[in-house]
Amino acid sequence: MNKAIKEKIDKLISENSIFLFMKGDRHQPMCGFSAQVIHALEKNNADYQTFNVLEDYDIREGVKEYSSWPTIPQLYVKGEFIGGCDIVMSLDRKDELAKTLQVEAV
Repeated sequence: MNKAIKEKIDKLISENSIFLFMKGDRHQPMCGFSAQVIHALEKNNADYQTFNVLEDYDIREGVKEYSSWPTIPQLYVKGEFIGGCDIVMSLDRKDELAKTLQVEAV
């Protein structure tokens, strides 16, 4: 990955406590996996930002290399990669997502 892409990803993650790389946006997810993660974040009252990887091929491919995770969506909390849809949903099912997000459970 080139330096400019890495710096852009670094900036997006570092400037937002909870950040989700996804397909679509929070109001119109463009895949079922992204929609599931959005639902879990909303259910847990998370204050988060998103980036639509469908609008930027370099970021879409770069974030996979950045995290060493091959799929989208990808969730970061306080700069730390949490995982994709399967991990987020597992945390949610075990009532551990709010703690991971460091937000008050609803």
